[in-house]
Amino acid sequence: MDPVHMALLLAAGVGAGFCNAIAGGGSLLSFPALLAFGLPPVSATVTNAVAVWPGYLGGAAALRKRATDYRNLLPRLVITGTVGAVGGVLMLLAAPPAVFAALVPYLVLGATALFAAQPWISRKLSARQSDSQVMLFAGVFLGGAYGAYFNGGMGIVLLTALALGLDASAQLLNGLKSVLTVAVSTTAMIAVALFGPVHWVAVALLAPACLLGGVLGAKFADRLQPKVFRYVVIAFGATAGTAMLLTA
Repeated sequence: MDPVHMALLLAAGVGAGFCNAIAGGGSLLSFPALLAFGLPPVSATVTNAVAVWPGYLGGAAALRKRATDYRNLLPRLVITGTVGAVGGVLMLLAAPPAVFAALVPYLVLGATALFAAQPWISRKLSARQSDSQVMLFAGVFLGGAYGAYFNGGMGIVLLTALALGLDASAQLLNGLKSVLTVAVSTTAMIAVALFGPVHWVAVALLAPACLLGGVLGAKFADRLQPKVFRYVVIAFGATAGTAMLLTA
């Protein structure tokens, strides 16, 4: 394996874990790095799904107490997100690889745009004063399908779905989101590990790096200016997506 590619994967893994601990959107770093490593788009996304899973588990463990206020609703949300994830995995593995490859630039650019707009979306949604069960479960289902099909920006999509359907604080919504990301990512990870073209050497490099980045991000979350890292991720995602679009 090329040392340059190894260094790129390790750096992207640390950055992805760091980003997910602070603001989310870490797959916008790790997924393009896997493409640069030479993996085809489908192999890159399933490899990424396995590699970033430990970070989601750690986040849910840290935030699980924030979801206790909705303990009666949470099982239904988890089931809904898991069913959506199954659908997303089936679409990913059953569709011709050329279809996913054609969609990748738009998925990266779309996830980057959503990541960039997330603070504005959160402010707008915080003004809502009512719950909507239909919007809630429909959003969680679609978020689960999206997250299993393409991991980039999954946390932001699920957080938006929760905010559209529940009148709750950002801290509580983030706790619910962390549990849902584990449910969706676990479903996707098991399915792609069994049936998908996972590159296990890349996982062996990326997964520990993601875990390390998550630990570092958790320690520095209160000291670092999140806007600085957000701008780095947005620039990286926009550049990667544009480059893929131009070379498609």
